[in-house]
Amino acid sequence: MNATRALGRYGEDIAARRLTATGLRILARNWRCGRTGEIDIVARDGDTLVICEVKTRRDGAFEHPMAAVTPRKAERLRHLAACWLDRHGGPPGGPAGGAVRIDLVGVLLPRRGAPVVTHAQGVA
Repeated sequence: MNATRALGRYGEDIAARRLTATGLRILARNWRCGRTGEIDIVARDGDTLVICEVKTRRDGAFEHPMAAVTPRKAERLRHLAACWLDRHGGPPGGPAGGAVRIDLVGVLLPRRGAPVVTHAQGVA
């Protein structure tokens, strides 16, 4: 595994632990929908399906992780959410069930100390 992939995997592990600690239930990690792409984390928050994009950066990197969701990326995440719903029978709670939310978890790794984790809900 190359260094970039290892960094991303480490950030996803941190994000999954944080989401679980705040009460979300992880349904899948690194779920792929053909050529469309991959959802880093699929979770459930009560009756809400959460599609979670995780971005990890080292301190001093060019871009803060929370700046990573561009309009194009947001559209791809919405498409991936629809693909998940299609393949898994709709949102939690059935057809009359809950909503779908797209979240971003930014993981910033400082040179020293614990990672700084930011969870933004409903970014797209």
